[in-house]
This record gives sequence, C-alpha cells and structure tokens, in this order.
Amino acid sequence: MQRKTHPLLIAFAVLTFLFLVGPLIIIIGASFSDTSFLTFPPRGLTLHWYQNAFEISAFKRTFLTSLMLAVGGTALSMCIGIPAAYAMARYRVELPRFLGNVFVLPILIPEIVLGFSLMKSLAMGINLPIMVSLLVGHALIVLPYCVRVVGASLNSFDFSIEEAAVSLGCPRWKAFFTVLLPNVKAGIIAGFILAFITSLNDVSVSIFLTGPGVSTLPIQLLAHMEQFFDPTIASVSVLLMGVTVAVMAIVERTLGLTFLTK
Repeated sequence: MQRKTHPLLIAFAVLTFLFLVGPLIIIIGASFSDTSFLTFPPRGLTLHWYQNAFEISAFKRTFLTSLMLAVGGTALSMCIGIPAAYAMARYRVELPRFLGNVFVLPILIPEIVLGFSLMKSLAMGINLPIMVSLLVGHALIVLPYCVRVVGASLNSFDFSIEEAAVSLGCPRWKAFFTVLLPNVKAGIIAGFILAFITSLNDVSVSIFLTGPGVSTLPIQLLAHMEQFFDPTIASVSVLLMGVTVAVMAIVERTLGLTFLTK
C-alpha cells in the first residue's frame, strides 16, 4: 500500500520551489515592463529594454571580457584542479589530510578579503597586467569547485583499472587520459559548469582587480544601476540566465549530462 505524502511536506516543497523560482519570475517580468523604472508586475509589455541592452556598447564589451575570463579561468583551474584531485585521491594515505582543506580556502575566506589580497599581491605587488590579474583571480575562486567535484568522482574510482592498463603496457600518462579521465567525465563536467557560472557572475573579487578600460559585466551592471534604475538591468540579467542555460545545453549535447538524472 502506497503511503500518502503529508500535506505539510507538500506545502513545504511548494514554498521552497517558490522561494527559489520567485526572484527569477520577478526579474523576467520586470524586464518586459513598459515603465522607465523597475517594477513588478509589469505595467504593459515591451522589448525596448532588451534592445537597449544590446545598444549599450559597454555591456557588449564587458560581456566579452567576462566570457573570456570565465572560459580562461575555468580552463586554468581545471588544469590545476584535476591533477590536484587525482593526487589527493590516488595517494590519500601518503599525503597529509590538511592538504585537502587548503584548496577550499578561497571559499572559506571572505571574497572581499581575498580580492583585496589579490589586488595587493598581483596588481600592486607584482604589477601584473589587469587581464592577467583577473584571470588568476577567477581561476583561484573557482579552483575549490574543480578540486572538490572532480575529487568526489575520483574517490569512487577503482584505481586498479588504471594499474591494469599500466601493467598491460600502457604508459601511465596515456592511462590517465584514456582510462581514468573518461571514467570521471561526470565530475569534470559538473566542476566545469559550477566554475564557469561562478566566474561569469563574480563581483567581489573582480571589483578589486579591474582597472581603467577593463571591467566585467556584473561590475558594469552595478555602475549602470547607480545612474539608471531602469529595466535594462533586468533584461541583461535575463540574458545572463539565458547564457547559463545555453552553456549547460551545449555541454549536454557535446559531452552528456546523464549523470544529473542518475
């Protein structure tokens, strides 16, 4: 006999869903408002603010900058995070336990403190170019996602399979790329998506590392909102959500995200 779900549990699930989806519905509705200020529910419907978002050159320029930083920072963090996760999973007995916590520090430390530290050490100390400083900063803040998510997949991987390939004559580096990585593809994809989205929407660290002529889209949105509190902000936010969904769809088409439903 199937047990009935308690009404309070259903109500709690509905409230949780509304709590998560509600702000998105408000932003989408406000982006179509026919007023010159942000309001919900929208008073009339128009696509003017989407057109305005594409006409502002600063948004287009900073979006390309954010996209390059998200891709570059995620790729750099993957190049560091995958070998680090492999080492901690493969040699977990030999390596000290506290080493795993080191890779979580960028999440534990307040982002304002991290951003100020990076500004002092990279931009002012070493005098790196702005784009290089931003790239290093974005790679650092998304590194924990790469290490932790890929590490979770590696912890369930049977390393005897890799050893079997090596014993049969396969070079260890080749076994790493052809045997190990395909088996942890789900973790790599999940880590990439989390890192990409985090980098694309970062504000706290980027605001310390930007400089004259270089900015990211979230920072440009803040600057625009200080002067014009119009629905353009909402329309750009909706477009950013669309970019996030598009990235997930592309990854699903090319690499497969069936692990999300398992």
